[in-house]
Amino acid sequence: MESQVRGGTRWKRFAVVMVPSVAATAAIGVALAQGALAASFSVSGQEFKVTADQLEGDGFSQYGAIDSGYTLDGQKTAHPVAVSAFNSASITNLCQSVVTPNIPIIGNVSLVLKAGGGGTPVQASKLYIDLSDLSADATFTNIDIGVAAKDASKGPGIKSGDTANPYGFAQQAEHASLSNVKQTAWATTAGTFKLSGLKMSVQTGTHECY
Repeated sequence: MESQVRGGTRWKRFAVVMVPSVAATAAIGVALAQGALAASFSVSGQEFKVTADQLEGDGFSQYGAIDSGYTLDGQKTAHPVAVSAFNSASITNLCQSVVTPNIPIIGNVSLVLKAGGGGTPVQASKLYIDLSDLSADATFTNIDIGVAAKDASKGPGIKSGDTANPYGFAQQAEHASLSNVKQTAWATTAGTFKLSGLKMSVQTGTHECY
């Protein structure tokens, strides 16, 4: 069975099926904000943007979770996210950017990282991406929609330390193929992350991947 999503679809439309999962973790978010739960790590007060020409992933799953972290002025906060997980992934022409705003005298500063061009894609294993927004053209092979998060066995499973409801909504597929990827995320973790042709630049002003 294959499921296709075409066009420049915004995240809310692309993964509307994830809404019940995020809603189911609302109580977890409250407990997290009160210090009753611990996340795997605290995210920074800056989202980052990522683009890729192509992402081919084996063993895909997706579930809702809450990322705890800080604002740039040090206040504690929490963010509902959709976690996309892959047993392994190959990423072509990866670009990642983050902008640090309002540095005294300098102003905005952009960090841009590029890798996976020149015919040698980025390779990752046990890859988790904590997303707030995504657009892509996507094809899923042998997809299951509506499984309990703890039973999503085609992917790597719920990440250790994630504040996710194990009985909440999830989806999974044997393979996911995404092209023209644009995403905004709070965090990415991986067992291994091999960046071929890595190039990193820091420059003043706002320079983002999209």
